[in-house]
Amino acid sequence: MSQNYRPDSPCIAVCSTALGDEVCRGCGRTVREVAMWVALPADEKEAIWQRLEANWAARGLPPPWLARDQRG
Repeated sequence: MSQNYRPDSPCIAVCSTALGDEVCRGCGRTVREVAMWVALPADEKEAIWQRLEANWAARGLPPPWLARDQRG
């Protein structure tokens, strides 16, 4: 997926890590990735983006951050 379609963060405001999940049900990031996102270097963010995009594709679903801008 092209980086041009990515928002600043994969967050879709459905964060389950705040409820104790190790991996967010909304975006798929780990607790550490959510907490450290703004401080992570670009190469680490890129690796996370690629993993998340591959995980959603393996489920046959588009990444949820692509749909968030389409919700009204």
